[in-house]
Amino acid sequence: MKHAFAIAMVVTAVPVWAGEVTPSSVSFDEYGAVTESLTGVTGDPENGAKVFANRKQGNCLACHVNSDMADAPFHGEVGPSLDGVAGRWEIADLRGIVANSKKTFPGTIMPAFYIDAGYERPLEKFSGKSLLSAQQVEDVVAYLMTLTEE
Repeated sequence: MKHAFAIAMVVTAVPVWAGEVTPSSVSFDEYGAVTESLTGVTGDPENGAKVFANRKQGNCLACHVNSDMADAPFHGEVGPSLDGVAGRWEIADLRGIVANSKKTFPGTIMPAFYIDAGYERPLEKFSGKSLLSAQQVEDVVAYLMTLTEE
């Protein structure tokens, strides 16, 4: 009986993030969508909004208008408006676009946020690292899925 309890303890002690997909292992479909979660954990839209707006993380407002963050300064106009983005894209599409937009839009200037190699102009501090973690990608995608109104 003691051994069964010990085995159960070991099995339940495995961290949730153990199944995290590494940047080089992300599976994109032919259109750039990523069907499977990068973490196996639901994204947190509240944290995703923070990453989205943070100039040292997602910095999405540098290129995109987002009326949900109307009080934030300096919305860019290089990329499309993200108002109503959840009504235009499925979650798998948005996950793929945030992870590596070049798989969906070849030639785009949007950064690939979840790659760790192959940067066109890498900064030394990002060498071998992704710009966002897998959970941050999932969080940003969860936030984008809240943007249903145009």
